Amino acid sequence: MTVQEALAEGLSVTGVGLAIVFSVLVILMLVMMAMKKIFYKDPAKANKEAPVATPAPADAPVVKAETKVDEGELIAVLTAAIAASLNTSTYNLQIKSYRRIENRKPAWNKAGVSETINSRY
Repeated sequence: MTVQEALAEGLSVTGVGLAIVFSVLVILMLVMMAMKKIFYKDPAKANKEAPVATPAPADAPVVKAETKVDEGELIAVLTAAIAASLNTSTYNLQIKSYRRIENRKPAWNKAGVSETINSRY
């Protein structure tokens, strides 16, 4: 076998391999598109098709009760919780400010953060 024949044979094998890979990828893409058409239900369409229940008329207006929280008590509870989680005394801690943050993390993210924090202490 000459060098030219070997090079031609290698190029033909490469071409056939590329053709097989890309044809399988196209077939997978078509199958996934077909599965989306068959099994996926658009939530926007589902909401439009669902019958809308009319709310019952309210007899009396609902008054939201506002609860007032003692700031000193809240800071004491926060300090105690932090001291307990850090295994230290409350005298070693000083909370200067606090604010509530929304926790929109998924459960697996919360578990990972908790595991990381617990492994450090």
